[in-house]
Amino acid sequence: MTAATGIGSWPGTDAGLAQRVVRDTLADGPEGLPFLPELPARGPGSDLVGRAAALLSGLSVDLQPSGWRLVDHAGRDEERAVATMRRDLDDLAETFDGYTGPFKLAVSGPWTLAAELRLARGERVVGDLGASRDVAQSLAEGLRGHVADVRRLLPGARVVVQLDEPSLPAVLAGRLPTSSGYGAHRAVDPEEVQRRLAEVVAAAREASAGSGARAGAGAAAATEAGNAAADVVVHCCAAQVPVGLLRSAGAQALSLDTTLLDARAWEDVAGAVEAGVELWPGLAVPADRRGSVAALTAGLERSWSEVGLERERLLGVTLSPTCGLAGASPTQARETQVAVREAARSLAERIRS
Repeated sequence: MTAATGIGSWPGTDAGLAQRVVRDTLADGPEGLPFLPELPARGPGSDLVGRAAALLSGLSVDLQPSGWRLVDHAGRDEERAVATMRRDLDDLAETFDGYTGPFKLAVSGPWTLAAELRLARGERVVGDLGASRDVAQSLAEGLRGHVADVRRLLPGARVVVQLDEPSLPAVLAGRLPTSSGYGAHRAVDPEEVQRRLAEVVAAAREASAGSGARAGAGAAAATEAGNAAADVVVHCCAAQVPVGLLRSAGAQALSLDTTLLDARAWEDVAGAVEAGVELWPGLAVPADRRGSVAALTAGLERSWSEVGLERERLLGVTLSPTCGLAGASPTQARETQVAVREAARSLAERIRS
């Protein structure tokens, strides 16, 4: 059976309410993969970069007009981000008490974090390979602790880690502007990108392995039960996703906005799927919810067929919105998640019929 999940970001400022909506829309059936929502509307420290910065081990940050910056000592901004995450986990323990299915944590990947964090002098970390290495290693260690915290709070859950890398194509193409705005940072060598990403992927896999429902069950059994089998998924909702690089870095699943993939990218995706990598396609859900549920996956099914993938392999995909839902209204966000779940059920029924 196909599965359904969300990306991570969510509208509003009430974390407990957001978690309950996620629970009610994704946690009551075999195809659902609930997640810990992030609410950037709460302010600094609740956004993707701020939450990842709060997880860094051995590195400190503060907030400047240009964004989050590496500093020598932690200040109030970092303390606020850490406290926000702690409150979210307290809410999680209450909202998902007794939960025994898969549960997903979304965290910024090392290169998106390096693209957004600043050095003391104001430039992006991505322009300094030594600093980028330190950030990746710090994130890997902090991620181990974060997963351990969630495993302790939800002992029956199987933790899945999603690494968000929306800035990765820009890092590889040298499209990130310098602080002056008059130039761009040099493109980072793909081998270096792969190396650092692989370190964080390996840490996430190590931390997640053996948790909850995965203990004693193989990946094939998890997929047959309707849940994604991957421990680590890399998400990138930008165009020109380096599918081969992500696969080589050890990603077990790729979460992509499939509406942005051209023919060449689909060939890369097909090769990854045939090698055992899961595809988590992002669906474009109309705000007005017009059209049939089956129409949501029509483009996916057409492209899947055009690259020669067996239709039965669609039973192994995990559907999601194309990107986060922080910009939607609370009602739209909930309806979008419901639509994605209905699309997963509909797709599985049509494939099996």
